[in-house]
Amino acid sequence: MGIFDFVKGIGDKLQGKTESSTPVATEPTAQEIANQLLSHIQSLGLAIGGLSVNYNSDTDTAVIHGEAQSQADKEKVILAAGNVAHVAQVDDQMTVAETAEEQSPSQFYTVQSGDTLSKISKQFYGDANKYNTIFEANKPLLKDANSIYPGQVLRIPE
Repeated sequence: MGIFDFVKGIGDKLQGKTESSTPVATEPTAQEIANQLLSHIQSLGLAIGGLSVNYNSDTDTAVIHGEAQSQADKEKVILAAGNVAHVAQVDDQMTVAETAEEQSPSQFYTVQSGDTLSKISKQFYGDANKYNTIFEANKPLLKDANSIYPGQVLRIPE
């Protein structure tokens, strides 16, 4: 559990933004953002029981509750919520099932301009060819090993 910081304004754009009858779009409400975050996380098919999401528009914080079946799934939910344009922080209130295999938490890394998975792999593992370890650790959040962007936060497993 804890607070995780992200770069607001960078990341996935949530679907279903509300527009008024005039050409000027209105900002979605906190409840709409929470519902969109919940749908986004659920679409990933991660094993999270009792998943709920709240969003505080004053602090741009997503608060996530639920029970993950693994440490990896818990971390993926944090990243799925945090790598969204509206979110600056994720308040992790999730637990990991007692029956889950004991896993060490992964490191989180914020992608910098010019980074590739190979470059990040070289930095963390000393071997650029281990980029697939990072790619696999971030599925289904990453669909393509070449589709990372500055400001995105990735899981870096041991």
